Amino acid sequence: MEYNSQKEKLIIPEYGRNIQNIINEGKKIEDKEMRTAFINRAADLIMQMHPHNRNLDDYVQKIWNHIFRLGGDDLNIDLPDNVEIKTVEELKKKDAYLDYPIKNIKYKHYGANIMHLIAKAVEMEDGPAKNQFINIIGSYMKLAYKTWNKEHYVNDELILQDLEKLSNGKLTVPKDAYFDNPKSSGIDPRKRRRNPGSNRTGSKNGRGGSGDYRKTNNRSFKRRR
Repeated sequence: MEYNSQKEKLIIPEYGRNIQNIINEGKKIEDKEMRTAFINRAADLIMQMHPHNRNLDDYVQKIWNHIFRLGGDDLNIDLPDNVEIKTVEELKKKDAYLDYPIKNIKYKHYGANIMHLIAKAVEMEDGPAKNQFINIIGSYMKLAYKTWNKEHYVNDELILQDLEKLSNGKLTVPKDAYFDNPKSSGIDPRKRRRNPGSNRTGSKNGRGGSGDYRKTNNRSFKRRR
């Protein structure tokens, strides 16, 4: 019995050992035309194995890159149109390692973007636009704090203290600031004006309030009697 550990190492495990053996057998064909046709059938077989990848960009190019990784540089065949093959060494090269950006964040639960927003607010001129921007920053800070620690109660005083520390005391928060919903732009819902056209008791026409509904029912009840 021959174990897999004793066999040739798989170059691309996703394709399995059979595809690798097919490519190796195709290399043994002496006639170039027959060898090209044989390898093209192997490429069609790989496409049938992964049909969901056909919509990807440069899918055919990737398939032929993989075939030459399996077969090596000595795989002498005629390539399809619009396909360029690099050497095996070039195909094995990996992209340069990207270092993870290290940032000195004082309060990590607020994130690094909050620091950029605070720096932008410091540069703005005093006025309603700056006050509204500060309210939005505070609302997002409160939302981020609640997401980070759901069990701890968060009030506006805590957000004000953290906002002052993060800005090094350069931001003056408006007295009427209300940090609740970022979409509300810092407007206290308790101070919003009600629509003067709205009527709690209901309109007199059609479906009115509870009093009109009772009167209508009493009238219909008397007529039935």
